[in-house]
Amino acid sequence: MAESLVGDLTPLDNVPKPEKSRRERTTMTFLTSSLLAAPSTNVGDAGAQINAAWEEYEAADTLESKFVHDVDKLELLLQMVEYERRGEGSVDLGEFVHVAKGIQLGEMKVWCREVLRERKAFWQGKGIVPSHVGDVEKILAE
Repeated sequence: MAESLVGDLTPLDNVPKPEKSRRERTTMTFLTSSLLAAPSTNVGDAGAQINAAWEEYEAADTLESKFVHDVDKLELLLQMVEYERRGEGSVDLGEFVHVAKGIQLGEMKVWCREVLRERKAFWQGKGIVPSHVGDVEKILAE
């Protein structure tokens, strides 16, 4: 939800993690306290419930929050491969491969390796060696 106002900040945006967290927390407080906690509604305190779920996600202590973090990373990798395919070999987005190293859950690592294998096959089919091949090879060997 915070990304709807803050934007989807990545490490390439050079926004320090504490600043990214501050922006997102401020945004979530605004959204959940100001917009979703209207006392005139009869839906309970939806804002507090959403804020609690967001705090759980941010803490990344539960299996569910780790899964959501992994899905977010895998989605970025899928986008990377899709954009490379659309570019038909003229677009190399290997600078995003490092995201795969942050995937935690075993099942998600399997899916991640499959996406990276598909990327490797795509580039091999083009006869091109893409950037960050060494990183990909390390991830595929795990």
